[in-house]
Formats: sequence, C-alpha cells, structure tokens
Amino acid sequence: MKSKFTLIIVSAALFLNCFKTSYSQDTAKIMAYNLLNYSTGEARNVYFKKTLDYSSPDVLAVCEIISEAAMNDMLANVLNSNTPGLYSAGTFIDGPDTDNAIFFKTAKFTFLSNTPIHTSLRDINMFTLVHNLSRDTIRLFVVHLKASQGTDEELQRLAEVNAVRSVTNGFPAGTEFMILGDFNIYKSSEASYIRMLEVESGNDGQFIDPYTLPGTWNQAAYAPYHSQSTRVRSFGGGATGGMDDRFDFILNSSALIQEGRIKFIPNSLKPFGNDGNHYNDSINQRPNTAVPDSIADALAYSSDHLPVYGLYKFDIHPNSIRNISEINPEGFSLYQNYPNPFNPGTIIKYKLAASKFVSLKVYNSKGNEVAKLVNEKQNSGEYNIQFDASNYPSGVYYYKLTVNNYTETKTMILVK
Repeated sequence: MKSKFTLIIVSAALFLNCFKTSYSQDTAKIMAYNLLNYSTGEARNVYFKKTLDYSSPDVLAVCEIISEAAMNDMLANVLNSNTPGLYSAGTFIDGPDTDNAIFFKTAKFTFLSNTPIHTSLRDINMFTLVHNLSRDTIRLFVVHLKASQGTDEELQRLAEVNAVRSVTNGFPAGTEFMILGDFNIYKSSEASYIRMLEVESGNDGQFIDPYTLPGTWNQAAYAPYHSQSTRVRSFGGGATGGMDDRFDFILNSSALIQEGRIKFIPNSLKPFGNDGNHYNDSINQRPNTAVPDSIADALAYSSDHLPVYGLYKFDIHPNSIRNISEINPEGFSLYQNYPNPFNPGTIIKYKLAASKFVSLKVYNSKGNEVAKLVNEKQNSGEYNIQFDASNYPSGVYYYKLTVNNYTETKTMILVK
C-alpha cells in the first residue's frame, strides 16, 4: 500500500520585510478533541454537534477517528449540518490503529498538507494550514500517544515524541508550530514530557507548555486542567472515574509564544467545559459553571475526553493576500509540487507575471544548500522544474524560490 519512497510537500508561504505598523489582527480558536473511536453512523453525533456548535472552533484537530468515511461523516453530519461548506477537512491518511484528522473553517484557513510521522503504534500527523487573511503558515502535530502507565508505555511515548523532535529540530528558527492531542502523560517528570520541552543547542525544535504544573497531574489542585474522564460510570466505551487526568493539551513552539506574525494568547489554553469543580466526578454533575447543562451533558455523552482549545492571533499586514494562489507583490506564484507524494522525482511549478531574476535552491534540515536548480533571469510565463530526490537521505528539506527581494519556501519530508 505504501511505496518505498514517500515525499510529501508542505507549503510555507513566508512574508518578508513586513512592518509592525498599520495592521489589524484576527483571532483563531484551535481545538484538539479525542473522539473516542469515532465511526460512521454515530448515535453520538447529536452530542458532538451540540458541543461543536457551541464552542465553534476555527480549527479542530481530532484523534481516534476510524476511517476516511468516518471523517466525512463528522464533516457532513456534525460540523456542516447547519451550514453546508462552513468547514472543510484535510487529506485523510489511513495509518495503523486509529487515525488523526483535521477540520477547519473554510473562510479562515486553507489546507496544504498532511505529513504522517510513523511510530510503532500510530501515526503522528503534521497538518499544515495557511491562514487566509495573513497568508501565514502554521503546522500542527496531532498526536495520540501510547496509553497506560508503566515503564514500557513511558518508553514508547518517549520514542513517539522523539519522532516529532526529529522533524521540529530541522525547522529554521522562528518556525510557528504546535503539538496537540491526547498525550496520555501523567506527570511533569515523565521523560516524554521533558523531551518535548527540552532546549537543545543548534535547533529551535522544543515546545513550551503555557502552564507550569509540577508533579503528578492527577490531584485536586490541578482540577481546572483535567480533560479526562468525563464520566464516572461505564457506557459506550471509554474510561471512567471522573475528571482526574491532564491527558489533552497544546504545546507551542517558541515562535508562537513570542510577539510575531502568529502568537498564542496567554491564559487561553483551557479544557472546554471544565469549571475546575468536578475532580473525580462526571463533567455534567450539576452545577457546571463553565457551560450550560445541555452542553455539559453533551460532553459527557459524546466522549470520555474534553476538547481543549487555545486562542491565537494572526497579524494582518497591509500587503496580505486572501487567496494563497494569487500572484504576490513580485509577480510570481509558487504552486504545489506534482505529483505529490512522489517517488522519487517531482516537478516544482511556478509562474512569473514579468521578467525577473529567479533563484531556486534546496536546503537540508541543517540549512545547508544541497541543490541549485535555477539561478538566472527568466521571462514571464509558467515554469516546470524537475527535481530528483533519489540520491538524498530521509529527512526534512526546504526549497526556496526567490524573485528579486521576495521569497516563498516550501518544506519537503523524504521518508525512505
């Protein structure tokens, strides 16, 4: 089913020389949700619909989804049931065990790619989106790490996190990315959690937790941060025992914490529907001061996890472009590669609106130039540049197209 070589292209629309004056901002709600083995024809759709209509995320990253058909069912019968076309879904990749998927409001975001990171249990997926108003690119690593306590389980979670760090460590400094989903981590001293936050010399691949919560997270003092379990009795599968674990959260790259094009809004990370008063209790035990009773019931009956969300602001500069395929200020358009994925050759396609000096180069994850494909003045027109990756090792690569003083960069992940 899978070819020996898989190269998946991720777009990265980068604006250079943008000034911090005279711009507006747009806020996006990004949410992660473990759907509890979501399949087609779910009777739980009525509850998911209540929860998601009320919370209205701009981006919804989910895990424990069974199939592409299930993803389409969630899209049609939950997210778009009231307003057709409100949400779209990213490309679904069927991996081992349950899978991850991403949904987004079509008016706010454009999907670029789904890059699977293979582990011994389940794929981790890097979803790449472009914010339509700012044209800034954001990468979301959606995870469902190994469940349960024990040395073997902790080592497996560490291996899964290391697979993500092998990608993020190759990103240029200032890259905006996050990791979100169901981590199944019990305490701040677990090796996988420490590894995600570990700062290393020579790369900016670490994640930052918006909250400092030392020790074991299953304690009453951390009740406002718990996301599992929403119920104390067993029904419809899933875990029981009441709200007592911080399994679901969002960690940000350093670029998302600092002032920049995209920024996490401090103190906005929350388990949706958790008022902090339901430690070891069902989320719909009255009263719930965070959400109406009908929403608390929907949270309890739909999944054993609460969704978690954070708010992010996107700077809208005067020269922002709404459509990522429109011609940029220097008069060129850089398109998605074809074919994608490819094995091992691909075509890099771009279009010039006027005669320009063009440079097209490929870099490895360390920032070293490995190929110069174009370095000359070209006339207006469409160009198809052949790139052969058969002699390159697995890893993260970047190809950068520069026209005069304007640059766009795309990311390539080669897996052999």
